Amino acid sequence: MYNVTIFGIDLVINPVAFTLPIGENGWTIYWYGIIIAFGFMLAIAYGYMNAKRFSLDIDRMLDVVLVATPVAILGARTYYVIFDGQKINSISEFFGFNGSGISGLAIYGGVIGAVVGGVIMCKIRKVKLLDLLDLASIAFLIGQGVGRWGNFFNQEAFGGPTGSKWWGMTSENVVYDFRIKGYEIDALAHPCFLYESIWCLIGAVVLHKLSKKRRFSGETALMYCVWYGFGRTIIETLRTDSLMLGNAKVSFLLSLLLCVGAIATLIAINKNIKTKEKQTEYVGMFKDEIAEEVANEIENVENEEIEETKGEE
Repeated sequence: MYNVTIFGIDLVINPVAFTLPIGENGWTIYWYGIIIAFGFMLAIAYGYMNAKRFSLDIDRMLDVVLVATPVAILGARTYYVIFDGQKINSISEFFGFNGSGISGLAIYGGVIGAVVGGVIMCKIRKVKLLDLLDLASIAFLIGQGVGRWGNFFNQEAFGGPTGSKWWGMTSENVVYDFRIKGYEIDALAHPCFLYESIWCLIGAVVLHKLSKKRRFSGETALMYCVWYGFGRTIIETLRTDSLMLGNAKVSFLLSLLLCVGAIATLIAINKNIKTKEKQTEYVGMFKDEIAEEVANEIENVENEEIEETKGEE
């Protein structure tokens, strides 16, 4: 149980939803897992309803999802283990089994795993990879936006002090973390889970609308990289519980690289498209001029033949 205060509202949060009578101590089901699963189902539902708009076969798309999902979970756990810095002594510890399922996951690892699994299955099932990535990028934002609320029930993914008397949140976890970091323990922390949730859900709406005017396959996926990368870069500067690589925040570096790289790629591709459009327009005009000249030549020849015929008469 957590005693939580957020924006002046006092709440008592129980991270446990219910316990199933399985095994000696029962099987505990956490709100975190339920919310993640709900976000996943919404993402799948969006993909199912919009597959045809992206010229994707629904059955083949679901085949890709069935394989990419467990690979995504493995990627999320592997990413966390690599950068968490904790020593792993067994396979059970690697998979994070704590008696109630898998714990210790990272979103970026999940996205990387999903893409790797998706690429392989797209090749096998003959699915258009770039079109699937365009669709999946919007679905990712939906799943991430909803799933971040699982962090609220676990009281994690928060940031440093807001400096405000009402804007922010606090709980036992926040106080414990602030004590370690040397902050004032009665300060309010940035609710970073909320920032990212709002950013992702707004992004899903924006990318959904923009995807209806795609200029090329893969454009929406690149826009996802820009949108999520930019937002996560800012949010990571606030967080106090980031995975680290030396003294650097791993997700900050990856988000910045993702955002800048996607922007550069979009600029380059759009510039190339505009160049081709101009070339096509020029060639079209050139063809029209040639056709007109040929038509004039034919008309002149016909007129000359008529004049010669009249002369003979």
